[in-house]
Amino acid sequence: MSIEKLRPKYIIDEERLKQIKQIAPECFADGKINWEMLKEALGNHIEEESSDAEHFGLFWPGKREARKKAGTPSRGTLVPVPSEGVDEETTCNIFIEGENLDVLKLLQKSYAGRIKMIYIDPPYNTGNDLIYDDNFTETMDEFLNRTGQIDEEGRRLTTNNKADGRFHSKWLSMIYPRLRLARNLLKEDGVIFISIDNNEVHNLRAVANEIFGEENFIECICWNKRIPKNDKGIGSIHEYILIYVKNNVLPHEFIMQKDGLEEIDELLTKLKKAKMPLAEAELEIRKFYKKKGYDRGITLYNALDENYKLWGKINMSWPNADTFGPRYTVLHPGNNQPVKVPERGWRWKEETFNEAAERVNDEYVNVKKLHDGSYVCGRIWFSEDENTQPSSINYLEEVDTFLLRSILSLKSDGGIEVEKLFSGKSFFSYPKPTSLLKVLFKSVRNTEKEIFLDFFSGSCTTAQAILDLNAEDAGQRKFICVQLPEATEKDSEAFKAGLESIAAIGKERIRKSISALRDLQSAKGKMDGRNIGDLGFRYYKLRPSNYKNWENMQETNLEKLESLFDEFESPLIENWKEEDLLTEILLMEGFPLDSSIRTDSQHKKNTVKLVASDYCEHRLVVCLDTKVSPESITTLRLQENDIFICLDSAITDEQKLTLSDKGLIKTI
Repeated sequence: MSIEKLRPKYIIDEERLKQIKQIAPECFADGKINWEMLKEALGNHIEEESSDAEHFGLFWPGKREARKKAGTPSRGTLVPVPSEGVDEETTCNIFIEGENLDVLKLLQKSYAGRIKMIYIDPPYNTGNDLIYDDNFTETMDEFLNRTGQIDEEGRRLTTNNKADGRFHSKWLSMIYPRLRLARNLLKEDGVIFISIDNNEVHNLRAVANEIFGEENFIECICWNKRIPKNDKGIGSIHEYILIYVKNNVLPHEFIMQKDGLEEIDELLTKLKKAKMPLAEAELEIRKFYKKKGYDRGITLYNALDENYKLWGKINMSWPNADTFGPRYTVLHPGNNQPVKVPERGWRWKEETFNEAAERVNDEYVNVKKLHDGSYVCGRIWFSEDENTQPSSINYLEEVDTFLLRSILSLKSDGGIEVEKLFSGKSFFSYPKPTSLLKVLFKSVRNTEKEIFLDFFSGSCTTAQAILDLNAEDAGQRKFICVQLPEATEKDSEAFKAGLESIAAIGKERIRKSISALRDLQSAKGKMDGRNIGDLGFRYYKLRPSNYKNWENMQETNLEKLESLFDEFESPLIENWKEEDLLTEILLMEGFPLDSSIRTDSQHKKNTVKLVASDYCEHRLVVCLDTKVSPESITTLRLQENDIFICLDSAITDEQKLTLSDKGLIKTI
């Protein structure tokens, strides 16, 4: 086997390059694209116009730079902050404090194609500052000072006001690279929900169409918020949520959750005994859920008898009031009598109707009588007699539905929810209500430990909604929340309470939500025996990489060059910490942050960590001691595909040769 050097590397479009290489391998030389060869391979599909040719799409000053930002490697890493989380050894939930563009880059290898659902509530472009920047090494004050937004005393000097010619450009340049990176993280049947208001909804949709594809746009939900905004003489009480899927794959798992199973079972039994038609049964089910406080139409077809699994009947009369459709005789399957013909004629031609009704040689091939006395023949429904005109139908299992309404009306107030957790103190302005996010999250079937990502997490409404939902339905949802440590105002209630950043508010909200659920669990006797879910989270911060930053330089002075190479004898920074470097190794090798890490007890002379994850076929065997003893090398047992990682300076050339016979070795 081979020995490799472990170095940070970052290729944002690695999967796309692999696809191109499969299609046109002749266009690659020494791992690089030969553009002339690629042009020849594409042939007539190449646009021959000049670079300034006009094309349909959204363009703004800075778009090219925004594209580059998505592909620029991060110089950071994530480091664990022990004792700041809850149940850190066992939890799968993650909270990350840091600038989200760099965080998204760092998550690319470990979480590509693994996120089921992304919800983000990015800062609305209302004329305030856009503080998101790519330089993770700076504090917020340093960043604002460097960019000329505050003076020496910390007072703001600039704003992104609407009189600025680049007002929209700044916001678009902020959101573009983040959405591009977010798409890579989605599963093939993943979905993203993006909250937005009137200021940028039109531009956001154009950008999302470009990144996700217009064919992957699902809906723009309009939701009725509790507090109206009245700055133009009109009480604005709505905002928007854009919904996109990944590769034109609609999530078939979008269903309702079966809350109140005992009550709904009683209702279904009652409906079946009454032989109630499906349409009326659905109305009763919806009334039940309205009483339960759910503001969406719901069909519990999995719990219904198979004879009720029909998707609402569709009128068969000619749709145009000014013209007439064909008229022909249709016989009832029960009594062979002619059914009532619509006044304006039939919607379909006779041969189309017969094909849908599975009628061959004047006989219905497949007749099914339902509990209420009606009949189904193929895709045509007939009432119990000939006096009602038939209808066309579809079957529920064939219908892709989100079971979400395009207009949502919610009565809860996100601000009040936060105040309840923080003893009545107002620490965060205008957070989204958990009821809104629950409607979105509950629409995803929770058949496994699906990951929900929010990289503009604010006060962490997403985290609380996930925790609460898991407690309600014994779900196994996992969250990853990312928040910039934006400073709270010094005269704010949050700052006075010791919460000096938005990230600190979010972290404390998660802790208080967990505490409240545990109190509820204790009071109700472990929630009536149900699994209350994962009540914990791990806390990470974005920090500079443990690797030294190598920059290209031109130097003719030999002494300076020798000094430079001496500095890089070790690729690691001074005073690096083992736990921090281990986390960086996980991300570099594509292991998630909730991977299992345990110490291999068979090694007495060295500390050897075994890293494993359900999402990785192999393990990492990591020793970061300054010297690896011969005894450890002798006892090292690598399974097939395992990778052993250690410091390059910790082993001799002879030991490297010995290790190479044991499996794949990577040195730092």
